[in-house]
Amino acid sequence: MNINDINQLKQNYKNQKMTKEQVMQMKKAIENAKTETRKSSSGNVVKFAVPFAAAIALFIAVPNVSMQAAETLSSVPVIGKLVEAVTFRDYHVETETKLADVKVPEVVVTDAEVPEVVADANATLSETTEEINAEIETLTQKFIDEFEANMTGEGYQELVINHETIQSNDLYFTLKLTCYEAAASGAEWNYYYTIDLATGERLALKELFIDNADYITPISENIKSQMAQQMAADENIIYWLDDPEMPEWNFNTITEDTEFFLNDTGNIVISFNEGDVAPMYMGVCTFEIPDEIVKDIRK
Repeated sequence: MNINDINQLKQNYKNQKMTKEQVMQMKKAIENAKTETRKSSSGNVVKFAVPFAAAIALFIAVPNVSMQAAETLSSVPVIGKLVEAVTFRDYHVETETKLADVKVPEVVVTDAEVPEVVADANATLSETTEEINAEIETLTQKFIDEFEANMTGEGYQELVINHETIQSNDLYFTLKLTCYEAAASGAEWNYYYTIDLATGERLALKELFIDNADYITPISENIKSQMAQQMAADENIIYWLDDPEMPEWNFNTITEDTEFFLNDTGNIVISFNEGDVAPMYMGVCTFEIPDEIVKDIRK
């Protein structure tokens, strides 16, 4: 199928109404197809056959397309990824007692060859990447400013900031920013930036669930259960959970702003920075939420 075929589909369906539910069903169908493709590969890597621009982004530019048209569009090829992360700034200091190794990322919209009809989605995507980049720049500059302010002090000081793309498929792009700071002791913070490629917008945790669903309670209770099981299995694992001596430190619930990402199976992974829910030596703590916990309220 070429661009003329795509434009013809756009013309044929421009007067039909595609509901929000249909969009969600399509996204779920794509994710299911992706899972089935992996299962059928018998351990071999198999590329997902429904690219973003053909199967998803066209719904943004052509919101009136039907589900039958979507099946046809699934065969349209797209060359390259729409979003990627690059290092646009290096900051390095190294003395006997001071070390800074900072690589500040920038999320960019690439020049991937996509059908003309996804221009609107790409415009939204550009706005989203600009917002994310501004946030990253502000955050990393704060760490750099603190490092430089303490440069004249005695003692060892270290700052390391790097980044990693942990998800880049037809549905989502996720950038992980890791910030490590050390003086007398060290601490690490992880930040996750996920873009929903179906909308071009940054993905919030609540947007993974149906409207007005209580997702906070089941996720929080599952995390508590995982904490208890881990502590029962290993005496070296400690979480702040149900401690009567320090109730103010106990983990009670996640919030809408709790850091998260989606792993390769589509499950939600909740991430807590050092010291948030456990002693510092436990490091960054992550909890994968099983699908059965939230499947009734996931979109």
